[in-house]
Amino acid sequence: MDDYSLRPAGDTALVVDFGNRIEIDLSKKVLALARRLDALHLDGVLETVPTIRSLSVYYEPLTITAAALEKKIAEILDGLRDAPAEGRRWVIPVCYDPSLAPDLHEVAERCNMSVDQLVALHSGTTYHAYMLGFLPGLAYLGDLPEKLVLPRRNAPRPRIPGGSLGMAAKMTCIFPMATPCGLHLIGRSPVALWDQHSENGALLSAGDKVRFEPITLQEFERMQRDGAAACLEAQLYH
Repeated sequence: MDDYSLRPAGDTALVVDFGNRIEIDLSKKVLALARRLDALHLDGVLETVPTIRSLSVYYEPLTITAAALEKKIAEILDGLRDAPAEGRRWVIPVCYDPSLAPDLHEVAERCNMSVDQLVALHSGTTYHAYMLGFLPGLAYLGDLPEKLVLPRRNAPRPRIPGGSLGMAAKMTCIFPMATPCGLHLIGRSPVALWDQHSENGALLSAGDKVRFEPITLQEFERMQRDGAAACLEAQLYH
């Protein structure tokens, strides 16, 4: 594989860059390299951090040199041409009720469709988790159908509730906690995407597949109250 570049990020990290586009094929290469490096447990390699189009590899320079790590990465990439995709499939409940979705009607109008059509199209799409970032447990999910692609809001909100479902450009995501936000809000989920007391913290991982299941406001309130959403299970895919 020769369609990548390597560059240092300080003296303790290398960045393997696969391009400058948001494409699932690039993400697959990033994630395949991360899985292979993690599985090898190389002495001196501390952590791999995938992004939408690149992989940051953190290392201990007293244990492994940058040159040795670059050589190992090149060897791994030569064998990744036919690496199969791996991950988990999730079905996450989301309430698209206007009381929890302040931008729902505006987004539907701008996309030239009814609210029901918007909900059906958004929830009927299976999304790919490109990366986690910005907030603990926040997964950037793509790709939105072209009919739903809108720029970010002109005026970001200073604070939105945790669980809010937002969308802008080609991405959609559930925000794990209260935060400022410039995305269009079209729903809310009762699922906790971040649990600081769990082993992994984040529910989702890069490479996962996610579909949203519409629920009523009454179901949302019940799941929030009873914690039923904590019983979500994922299916593995290869």
